[in-house]
Amino acid sequence: MHQVSPKFGKANDSLARVLTHAVEGIDKPRHQVAREAGMHRETLLRIMRGERPIGLDEAARIFEVCGAYPRASMILALAGQEELACEWMRSEMGEFLEEFFSSLPVHLQRTLGRRIEDLRPRWANGTSQLVARMLAKHIDDIANRDISMALPR
Repeated sequence: MHQVSPKFGKANDSLARVLTHAVEGIDKPRHQVAREAGMHRETLLRIMRGERPIGLDEAARIFEVCGAYPRASMILALAGQEELACEWMRSEMGEFLEEFFSSLPVHLQRTLGRRIEDLRPRWANGTSQLVARMLAKHIDDIANRDISMALPR
């Protein structure tokens, strides 16, 4: 990945590196990516080098042109998870996170209602571990159900 300038901050640098990975990982020339994202080629190059602050709308358009899931890629990059952003940006995990990040706030609000004020930030890590374990169990249950249906009785 390219080295970016520290001018605009750590978040901008991280996003620039993930965008660079997205652009370099497709079979389109940069001028075509820029055109499809609605910007000049030089603007795209300055964004990729971290020489220009990156707007979220711009980043989303670039990710979309590159076939990546924009929200998932941006959230992972901004959360300091650049490697996962790059690994998952075009995968089913990226698609899962795109939907998860979009729907979670609505479901939290609907389910918790006024109790949302009772949430404590220190619970976030444990809750994420719980969700991951629940998903693993769900996947195992589905796999076991599929295996049992395939076995002769």
